[in-house]
Amino acid sequence: MSISMYSASVPVFQTMLGNLSHFLDKTQAYAEAKKFDPAVLMQYRLAPDMLPFSRQILIACDGAKMGVARLAGVEAPKFEDTESTLAELKERIAKTLAFLATLSAEQVNGSEAKDITFPVGRENTRTMQGEAYLKHWVTPNVYFHVSMAYAILRHNGVDLGKMDYLVGAPKA
Repeated sequence: MSISMYSASVPVFQTMLGNLSHFLDKTQAYAEAKKFDPAVLMQYRLAPDMLPFSRQILIACDGAKMGVARLAGVEAPKFEDTESTLAELKERIAKTLAFLATLSAEQVNGSEAKDITFPVGRENTRTMQGEAYLKHWVTPNVYFHVSMAYAILRHNGVDLGKMDYLVGAPKA
């Protein structure tokens, strides 16, 4: 049995974004327990040339919504990128999950050979066929930015472990 483009995208991204929201819940609890303002984490980065924590969340959300929207041939909602608190980041994740929930298997399936043209950087575009785009561009990007958010939080003392990264994995 083969897997579908829908099953390899929407449920996977829903799980990862749900896990990301779980990270933020643990971050809020950690900040309350340690009595610090979690806003100090928003601009934190692991290296001077990497994007800050808040952008990791925004890009993970955008990667999921834009990636699946392109496969489905629909317009993704536009978000303002003004989130600056944990609550606002959680809302961004929730809005992304709400959009993903509107997409059906019929819209996404069959996009394996569809040419997908997407922006790369500020001035360039790239075209890939749907299956390659999902496997080698969208999915790695979503996982990368979720992982960077996890690493930033873990580095700053939030009690996260592997099971938090996998918390939303479906039970077999």
